[in-house]
Amino acid sequence: MSIPTPPIADKKPKELVQDGKVRVDNYYWLNDKENEEVLSYLKSENSYYQQVTAHTKKFQEVLFEEMKARIKEDDSSVPYKLNGYWYKSKYEVGQEYPIYVRFKETLDAPEEIMFNGNEMAKGHEYFSIGGIAISPNNKLAVFGVDTVSRRQYTLGIKNLETGEIYPDKIDDTTGGGVWANDNKTLYYTKNDTITLRSDKIFKHVLGTDTSEDELVFHEKDDTFSTFVYKTKSKKYLVIGSYSTLTSEFQILSLDAPEKGFKVFSPRERGLEYSISHYGDSFYVLTNKDKATNFKLMKVGEDKTSSDNWMEFIPHRKEVLLSDIEIFKDYYVLSERENGLNKLKMVRWDEKESYYLPFKSETYTAYVGNNPDFNTEIVRYSYNSLATPSSVIDFNMRTQEKEIKKEQEVLGGKFNKEDYKEERIWANARDGVKIPMSVVYHKNTKLTKDTPILQYAYGSYGYTVDPYFSTIRLSLLDRGFVYVISHVRGGEYLGREWYENGKLLQKKNTFTDFIDCSKFLIDQNKTSKGHLYAMGGSAGGLLMGAVVNMAPELYNGVVASVPFVDVVTTMLDDTIPLTTGEYDEWGNPNEAEFYEYMLSYSPYDNVKAQKYPNLLVTTGLHDSQVQYFEPAKWVAKLRDLKTDDNLLLFDINMEAGHGGASGRFESLKEVAKEYAFLLDLEGKISL
Repeated sequence: MSIPTPPIADKKPKELVQDGKVRVDNYYWLNDKENEEVLSYLKSENSYYQQVTAHTKKFQEVLFEEMKARIKEDDSSVPYKLNGYWYKSKYEVGQEYPIYVRFKETLDAPEEIMFNGNEMAKGHEYFSIGGIAISPNNKLAVFGVDTVSRRQYTLGIKNLETGEIYPDKIDDTTGGGVWANDNKTLYYTKNDTITLRSDKIFKHVLGTDTSEDELVFHEKDDTFSTFVYKTKSKKYLVIGSYSTLTSEFQILSLDAPEKGFKVFSPRERGLEYSISHYGDSFYVLTNKDKATNFKLMKVGEDKTSSDNWMEFIPHRKEVLLSDIEIFKDYYVLSERENGLNKLKMVRWDEKESYYLPFKSETYTAYVGNNPDFNTEIVRYSYNSLATPSSVIDFNMRTQEKEIKKEQEVLGGKFNKEDYKEERIWANARDGVKIPMSVVYHKNTKLTKDTPILQYAYGSYGYTVDPYFSTIRLSLLDRGFVYVISHVRGGEYLGREWYENGKLLQKKNTFTDFIDCSKFLIDQNKTSKGHLYAMGGSAGGLLMGAVVNMAPELYNGVVASVPFVDVVTTMLDDTIPLTTGEYDEWGNPNEAEFYEYMLSYSPYDNVKAQKYPNLLVTTGLHDSQVQYFEPAKWVAKLRDLKTDDNLLLFDINMEAGHGGASGRFESLKEVAKEYAFLLDLEGKISL
């Protein structure tokens, strides 16, 4: 096959000066998506991608139909009860978007359609509905709509009894609202129109002009964002402010709203906490006094500052305490020990406590939606790399469980016994052991000729737990092994695991991934010609770093919406999310962080060397990682790389960070990625 000539972006040198040091950016001009020359270049990249992958088009369709066929089209969520109504969402055959419905008192009652996403999405290339909140009297719903994929939602209010959409419209919000107890007052969060930082809480009274809405709180520190919610007890409205390292809350008694909000405990740099209300007390999950893995404190409603907090559950060095769910007679703790999720049930009177038993090392278990306070039933979900997801109602008193829903894998071929899952550990260069979760078909033999797709994220303390995917079966059934590397920067092995993969230790994330790759090769589970890597967003940064540092280890790499121009982005505080990221990456206005970022920033470290086959994807309207980061990276790679390997750049001109919005349209993007990998492995078959 003759490969067409790739597009070459013009070089237009721009000097970027920081502390007297000069960087030259030849592709800075790509930052302006209103520029016709920029759009022309992006379209030429898309055209090149289409030409080079033309021979895989039919195979992409095969993959898409295969993935789609495993999904139950007329599916629905497990209903939950709230304030006298049962709520659920459902999909209909051939439809892309959910329909939100409810039933009064019993599921046998007539179905009330609240929102039909398919009708609302008509005429829009992208559509997302979010933040549906029902008024206390069950008559009204506030909802948010995004038709651009920039995560800027317009709030609307619907009368669920008459179907009327009220004229009250509020732009540039996070997509949700919180009702006060009077059924007419609504609190919501607005985003800055440029930086997209959530910085203001407003109060809207139904029927008044939205331009008259009262500003309740303005978070002026540009490293913080803010949000608003109601406690499960329904007694307090809460405004939260958070940065990577610090949090602060304000509370308003809904029984006495005229008294206004009061600060729960003033922000202290490095002090993180979150609050739950029960009875006459608050329960505070916090890292106070160097509780790295967090502990639980208790404090009365009247004097809530941190000097009044009393220890309720002490800090444990080996156990990360990540959440608490409160019920009338019990509370449920979400913990993580040695990388594994644990759920602990505890009676408030301390007469009983126990853990739910989970036997696998490659599972995910988490507390689900539990809005009802007065119940002895906790709803949780369970799945593993080889086990489809189940939603389970567990009676904390009788310890009986009821499986409310098991994920169906259609197509008639799936049997979880056909797949093997295991956890293995690689040795990092500094002696630390890095866990990996692995799944593959039982007929796949692990040899140097076995293709492995290695995935990781590794930032913000976000943990990629081992989870089941019907989509992934298209790789496993074709002989691929799938590996999740739980690298530092995530929280898989506790809070220290995160701390050791951020700021001036960020390179641990990259070297961990590389050392996992070397382990897989050294153990003859694969070889350099059959090892592939994938990551998105901050995981795309990881991909950019490893292909600069160890390009010879991989035959192919997929970098989705990759954060690759670290230094330039972090120096520009007008770019969405930048200032709030200083505690994650460092503030490059400080010399130490500037030099360290510069030493690993993928765009800044592209050099004349051989690179693996690369597929890079982005969305033109991405608000989290701007399209121009991967665009500049691809342009520089084209100029400097010394090989003939593929470099493909696929730009979704209609979407943002999350890609296409429909549940089936998004499968087409995965089919592109899988076709790229399977083509490199010579496994395309129609």
